[in-house]
Amino acid sequence: MTTDALQSFCSAQIRQAAGALWPGASAVLGAHAPSVTGYVLQVEVDGRPLFAKHSLLGISLVSVMRGSSGTWDQVQAEQTAYASSPASLLVREAAQLQALAAGGLAVPRAVGCAGGVLFTEAVHGPTLADLVFKSPEKTGELLGRTLGALEVLQRPVVAEEADRSAITERGIDATFRRKFNGISGRTYLDQLGEARLEEPMRRGVAIVLRQVIARLLKLRLAPPLGAAQVLYGDLKPEHVIFPDGPDELPVFIDPGLQRGPGHADAAKLVSRTVLSLIAMPPPGGPAAALDGIDGFVREQLRPMGRTVRGLYLRRLLVTWLMDTTNITTTYLSAPAGLPLPEHAGAVVEQIEAVSTLLDRVSALLVADTDASAAWRLALAQAAKAATR
Repeated sequence: MTTDALQSFCSAQIRQAAGALWPGASAVLGAHAPSVTGYVLQVEVDGRPLFAKHSLLGISLVSVMRGSSGTWDQVQAEQTAYASSPASLLVREAAQLQALAAGGLAVPRAVGCAGGVLFTEAVHGPTLADLVFKSPEKTGELLGRTLGALEVLQRPVVAEEADRSAITERGIDATFRRKFNGISGRTYLDQLGEARLEEPMRRGVAIVLRQVIARLLKLRLAPPLGAAQVLYGDLKPEHVIFPDGPDELPVFIDPGLQRGPGHADAAKLVSRTVLSLIAMPPPGGPAAALDGIDGFVREQLRPMGRTVRGLYLRRLLVTWLMDTTNITTTYLSAPAGLPLPEHAGAVVEQIEAVSTLLDRVSALLVADTDASAAWRLALAQAAKAATR
């Protein structure tokens, strides 16, 4: 399957869905927003700016293009049934957006969902990643404001919808187990980076990542801390937008509500913020932003007792490494023709630094290093990875 074929199919599906939702309206397809998960376009419907998201079988575009769901003909045939299912990914996402709005969280309004396509109001402004790059000294404050806004997730209207329409596909642990367990996981790693890395680098990265994954498969078995909470589930910096500026509350896009361990949203924020720093360090270097990440995490620890603090930090570190491994391997396995987001391409360029970070921090955790010491050393390794 070619990228042109995929883009043509998804664009046609978006146009068809717009026609079904707004008969007779003028639908103008605009710029493509590169993604490894869904196909996203800016759209104007009778002059109204919207975003349209198309999901193929609820799996990543990388997986589709790598043939994990069969031939392109099979994917297109199965998509027809999938798109009409009330359990399809974007039907659940639309319901979650409505529940989050009812619960008081600022999210874009879902204005229509049909034929495997979700249309939402357009939200523009700097993302959390943009603001960390521009004002790294505000990183801790920005992360704290982001996580603080999500206290509404535990409200009944949100929690009930999270239980009805959980998007477990976006869970860190579920993704990690799906990608790396069994024969399919070994095959996946054997092919990793074929289209993105030179052969010597590819072999070296694969050796390191196999070792990292073996460690994490053991470390992830630690029992959770407390009861499962409602999680945002896909809390990464590009999903947090500040249309009214950095001093106001953000707008959240692309929810993946589910129940899980209370540290998971914070861990994903840390994981993706560190990756952003490695991909595109602030002009003055990563130190101020990493200090902000440290302060943010220590604020989460503040109300906990000493023993619980140590357990929380270990779980946060393991989940951080699992998430970074998940998304990094997705980027590396993307076919050469699939457009990557700018930061994803930059992560691939820095894959040696990312792999070293994963290797050294996972080794600390397997060695049962004191959690506070492991956290300090992890931040030090992140600083090395993000220093040019």
